[in-house]
Amino acid sequence: MNPPAHWPFADGDVDTRFVQPYEATKTYLCPGCEQEIPPRSHHIVAVPRHAPELRRHWHRSCWDRRHHRKPRGLR
Repeated sequence: MNPPAHWPFADGDVDTRFVQPYEATKTYLCPGCEQEIPPRSHHIVAVPRHAPELRRHWHRSCWDRRHHRKPRGLR
């Protein structure tokens, strides 16, 4: 499944968790920059409360800047 082009959820509707490097065992695709998050990298997991199946793994810097970025198709 491809990640969404932008993050449509309000901050209050999302639970986040910081993933420590020792917990990160897979490669993920960050929806903020569409670059890989390699294993053993710290990152953020964001889980929409009303749509947990849309959980995404983000680079911490991408998560911090998510409100300042244009959706990928508008760059």
